[in-house]
Amino acid sequence: MFVSAPRSMALLACIACLPAVADEPRYNQISLRAEASSEVAQDRMHVTLFTESQHEDPAQLAAQTTSAMNKALQTARQAKGVEVSQGSRSSYPVYEEKGQQITAWRERAELRLESGDFAALSKLTGELMRDLKMGGMYFSVSDSIRQQNEDALLKDAVTAFRARAQLATEALGGNDYKIVSLNLNSSGNFQPEMMRSVSMKSMDAMPTPDVEAGTRQISINADGVIEVQMP
Repeated sequence: MFVSAPRSMALLACIACLPAVADEPRYNQISLRAEASSEVAQDRMHVTLFTESQHEDPAQLAAQTTSAMNKALQTARQAKGVEVSQGSRSSYPVYEEKGQQITAWRERAELRLESGDFAALSKLTGELMRDLKMGGMYFSVSDSIRQQNEDALLKDAVTAFRARAQLATEALGGNDYKIVSLNLNSSGNFQPEMMRSVSMKSMDAMPTPDVEAGTRQISINADGVIEVQMP
């Protein structure tokens, strides 16, 4: 310790003797937000159909539901450009008025359809509604179209952020700024809009939905912090 103490004292003395930087720039940090957005046509149509029935014998009910779904699947798979998948399937007991005894069983099964060809899917939906019921219909923007629009909006969002940064700098009387941090995010979670602009032309043997997909707004947000250099 007797050897190291003089060295430590000498180091502190040197630091104390360093000249202060009188002309070091002083900065003010502020947070900014800018956004770029556009309206994009929804190019995907989604339809959910279902069968639901009731029977005293659960085995017969299950066979009846399976038969109805197999028939619908066979028809749906013949349609070109339509993606077909099975949705949820569930069954539950039906009780008598007092709720103590099971009188029957009820079962429901879903069929899900998706396509970018609205005409083909509308026609198929009408055919399947001979035996099934409409559970829901909605529209969405495909991943590829959304990505293309987000890429184009990214540059616009950065440009808008820089413009705001310049305005803020001038408002504060600064002569320059630098970006401390910048985050770019897409706004909205692109959840489907259920039953948008859907009307049934008729309730005949083969009703056909008359649909209008509409648009969805896609946005890119630019959130960041800048340091404004004062003269």
